Amino acid sequence: MPAHHKYLQRCKDLAKLGAGYVSPNPMVGAVIVCDDVIIGEGYHKKYGQAHAEVNAIKSVINQYANAEELLRRSTIYVSLEPCAHYGKTPPCADLIIKYQIPTVVVGCRDPFEQVNGKGIEKLQAAGVEVITGIMEKECLELNKRFFTRVQKQRPYIILKWAQTQDVFFAPADESQFWITGPEARKLVHKWRSEEDAILVGKNTAKIDNPQLNVRDWEGRSPKRVIIDRRLELNKDLNVFDQSVETLVFNEIKTDIEGKTKYIALEDFDNFVPQYIMFQLYIQDIQSVIIEGGAATLQAFIDAGLWDEARIFTGNKILITGIKSPEIKGVKLEEYAVGDDRLQIIYHS
Repeated sequence: MPAHHKYLQRCKDLAKLGAGYVSPNPMVGAVIVCDDVIIGEGYHKKYGQAHAEVNAIKSVINQYANAEELLRRSTIYVSLEPCAHYGKTPPCADLIIKYQIPTVVVGCRDPFEQVNGKGIEKLQAAGVEVITGIMEKECLELNKRFFTRVQKQRPYIILKWAQTQDVFFAPADESQFWITGPEARKLVHKWRSEEDAILVGKNTAKIDNPQLNVRDWEGRSPKRVIIDRRLELNKDLNVFDQSVETLVFNEIKTDIEGKTKYIALEDFDNFVPQYIMFQLYIQDIQSVIIEGGAATLQAFIDAGLWDEARIFTGNKILITGIKSPEIKGVKLEEYAVGDDRLQIIYHS
């Protein structure tokens, strides 16, 4: 049993290398073990390309002249149930059966309708031993974004903000005011590289003129999502620089101008967070990080539309200003980031 944990942990570590590149697919890692030695491994590197199992089996074939004989007495560990359907790539379950790998250890089942249990069933029907229930919780956590999208028909929603020691979000005049230090800002850019989209309200786009991209970390920039009900934002703002796809939710028009996509909502007085999240879902956006402003964040909190909150508390004092959003949940952890404190809260 401990060996199973060791190899599934390696699967998880490999899977994380695909963060930011495989969405809307899940992150998956695979390890092939023969005689207690890892002889091959792989992970899903990019959406539309080979799955983890394919890359792991290919790595064995590329390394060993007797690869097929080794595979016939190996165990393949996979963090997520192998697929059994034809999508952008052939079924991974078929490949495992083709090479007669006798044992498969699966981290967790895939809730996607075309897979859920079918991969395991196909393997078992072919005489393959399938072992489940090991590190299931950890493997489910790994792909919480994917599972949320499949099961709740919306993106995984992360709220992020910074607040002062006296719990203010910004000065009363809404002027730009840096609360956190460089270490926190670098971490935020890392987070951006891992999510599909980043969302802000009109005032944040106008006052801060943010780029909403990845600069202090290596990785791709997320899509930008702006809420601008009456289309009052100036086209000279950074969010309209055409560097990445930008979605603008409004009540006036639906149109496409270069990489800027305007999406009109029928009712801007009711259920706006719900409408926006559904639109992001149907556009294959698997996760979104909401960075402000305070009213936008509070709207999603009040609607119950959030999965985790990442809250920085800096060492500055404002005395008066715009209060930080109010949120209740389960505190997962708290630790220092430079001179700031970071709380991670999960929606109960």
